[in-house]
Amino acid sequence: MNTVRLSDFRRAFADRTPGSLDRYDMYAVLVPLVERNGELFLLYQLRAETLRRQPGEVGFPGGKVEPRETPLACAVRETVEELGIPRESIELIGELDRIHTYSDFTMYAFPAAVADTDFTRFFNRAEVQEVFLVPVSFFLENEPEIYRYDVAPQVGEDFPYDRIQPKGPYRWRKGRTTVPIYNYEGRAIWGLTGRITMQLINVLKNSMK
Repeated sequence: MNTVRLSDFRRAFADRTPGSLDRYDMYAVLVPLVERNGELFLLYQLRAETLRRQPGEVGFPGGKVEPRETPLACAVRETVEELGIPRESIELIGELDRIHTYSDFTMYAFPAAVADTDFTRFFNRAEVQEVFLVPVSFFLENEPEIYRYDVAPQVGEDFPYDRIQPKGPYRWRKGRTTVPIYNYEGRAIWGLTGRITMQLINVLKNSMK
């Protein structure tokens, strides 16, 4: 057996950059803020019905972070591709807290000011069915409906309980997920989009106290 010393661990960790133990994909969205006629709006898009993921749902422009791409670069790239907004019309404001989901991905969200234009003319109709604006004042005046649910592991019958806890079945821990829903003119702003919206408005409210 080889003799292992502390110096071996020091050398092993000297230049190591920590990552995620499990595999997590990264996604990023831009949260567009549009000023029009002296009022501030959030810009949303309705995803095309032909898309494989979340067809027909309300969301922000964004997508999966590509290799060697930063989350911010992804959010801007997807906004340009989906909404036809020029890069020079996008002004970064900040970054919201990251959301680590139970479905094995991390979501990044970047509030940004976007120059006002006729957004209905330039969006990519292969990915986007519709775009619409919601006044920020609506979110300040209306709290979302909030639902909370357990997320429980489904463990196979082949798991060797007898080797880890002979006295009885193992009590797996449950997680919790929060699902906020805003209803605006017949459209449901919910799920991750709802969580991002709610966090954005909470950050704004806290700064105004």
